[in-house]
Amino acid sequence: MSEKVLVTGADGFIGSHLAEELVRSGAQVRAFAFYNSFNSWGWLDSLPKELLDSMEVFCGDIRDPGGVREAMRGVDTVYHLAALIAIPFSYHSPDSYVDTNIKGTLNVLQAARDLETRRLLVTSTSEVYGTAQYVPIDEKHPFQGQSPYSATKIGADRLAESFYRSFGTPLTIVRPFNTYGPRQSARAVIPTIITQLLGGARQIRLGALSPTRDFNYVKDTVAGFMALAACEEAIGEEVNIASGVEISIGELASELISQIGEGAEIVCDEARLRPEKSEVERLLGDNGKIKALTPWRPRYTLAEGLAETIEWLRENLSRYKSEIYNI
Repeated sequence: MSEKVLVTGADGFIGSHLAEELVRSGAQVRAFAFYNSFNSWGWLDSLPKELLDSMEVFCGDIRDPGGVREAMRGVDTVYHLAALIAIPFSYHSPDSYVDTNIKGTLNVLQAARDLETRRLLVTSTSEVYGTAQYVPIDEKHPFQGQSPYSATKIGADRLAESFYRSFGTPLTIVRPFNTYGPRQSARAVIPTIITQLLGGARQIRLGALSPTRDFNYVKDTVAGFMALAACEEAIGEEVNIASGVEISIGELASELISQIGEGAEIVCDEARLRPEKSEVERLLGDNGKIKALTPWRPRYTLAEGLAETIEWLRENLSRYKSEIYNI
């Protein structure tokens, strides 16, 4: 009998890719999507009909403990990805991040404990580390809440740790570094640059150009989640998914301009700058732990991943509002 899995946040960027790959691997997938009056299932709506028909879509709200419990009933493994993730939006709406990221994760943890869920994967973020105090950043690196978003993810991670230590909940804290690829919203830097270029902009409006990031193609991130779910030795651990390669935002923008829009110039838009003490200046991940625990290895170079992302965005540009600042 195939494994029964639940993906929270399955309507989102990484979640839709994960739900798709789980179906392709033979799992019975229940996809938890955010309820809305438009009956939109987010990026799940873009999947081929035969794939979508193979899933059970459960519409609910991660902030509602009863709905979360019902969604988790009868499944073997839960991949918890539902979250609010945009950093700029967290500056003026931090309450919503506490409710979604901390209380939502608590709802998943409580249900996993009561329902005796076999495996739980809790999604973290490299933003919990803040600006690197040393590189590469391993899982022992100190945490620093440099935005309300990152603070709520630190809180969710520590709640998850407490459930493992207090109740033996069989969970793994999965910590992806910056993921990119098809279906990512334009609040993230790579689709922001690409959609401006594809939209014909001659001036590419960005925030700070000096920060560095460790970018991971979404298919590699998904493979990391699935490898950790299959690894008993990962229970009780927090594990980075990282490429181990860094690039500055300025260098990234120049590379994309050379591929898409030769001659475009980069312009600093002050509205896109983070507060000085909130900007994470450097992220470079250590992937030694996931390599030691699982067979996972990154399969895509940045150039390969960008090429696939550009092609997808070219075909789906009408979905994006490239002329505005997406937060």
